[in-house]
Amino acid sequence: MLWTTLKRIIKAGFVSFWRNGSVSLSAVFVMIVALFMVASTLLITAFLGTALKDLQDKIDINIYVDAKASEASIMDLKKRLETLSEVKKVEYISREQALIAFRARHENDHRIIQALDEIGDNPLPATLTVKAREPSQYEGIANFLSNKSELSSGAALSIVSKVNYNDNKVAIERLSKLITGVKKLGSIITAVMIGISILITFNTIRLAIFIARDEIGVMRLVGGSKEYIRGPFVVEGILYGLVAAFLTLLLFYPITYWLKNTTQVFYGGVDLLHYFVANFAQIFLIIVSSGIALGAISSYLAVRKYLTSK
Repeated sequence: MLWTTLKRIIKAGFVSFWRNGSVSLSAVFVMIVALFMVASTLLITAFLGTALKDLQDKIDINIYVDAKASEASIMDLKKRLETLSEVKKVEYISREQALIAFRARHENDHRIIQALDEIGDNPLPATLTVKAREPSQYEGIANFLSNKSELSSGAALSIVSKVNYNDNKVAIERLSKLITGVKKLGSIITAVMIGISILITFNTIRLAIFIARDEIGVMRLVGGSKEYIRGPFVVEGILYGLVAAFLTLLLFYPITYWLKNTTQVFYGGVDLLHYFVANFAQIFLIIVSSGIALGAISSYLAVRKYLTSK
């Protein structure tokens, strides 16, 4: 009996979807706009996330080691730094590597190269480049290196000749504030876009169901249960969502292809086409489930008004 009722509800939903072609077309079109906002939010989030990651990767502090320090003592300091919870990565650059990199950067400046050749000996110190997990954590690392932390060990830190944190402190603090602000902006944009898409979908489906209010009234008069009356409209709403979701996904491929080169020009830009293709399964599930949820919930709430009214 339950299965028979369910089949009738689903069939009635499909019949209503095709019978009211113009209404269905309008609802699907508006839901495409709503789901387009959801999909755009995903791409904006990916774009901002890539830009922030690229920005964070450019922040670090350099620890210049005493030229007389042994390899073992430098490695000991590196291990101590890696035990700190704030530290994400420590890279060791030997004196030889630093000299090679310096020569490569200034290969076209003959005066600097000539000066290096005249000196004869390597004047550059070994360096430990430290990357923190968060920009705000560099101060704690700098305190450790300045013997202001309980974990600091004078013996281990005696080989440190200079830390460039204070030189970069203002820039790091500004970048930290910028990253925090961009994250908040991304959250606000996501909330606003989702809110607008819900309002658009709900009002559109409510208008579509308003047209069928007389039909709902007749079904109530002949003794139809609330579930039986509501069911076809919920199925119809799900169909709106499914059709709109597939059309939205079809539209997004040429759009991301068109925007591909444009977004790559920006700082920290992301290849939107590559992101869309690489994450298609995840985007597909989000858009389709969003379409089904928006259509079903909006239909359920819109029909409730006519089922409770006298």
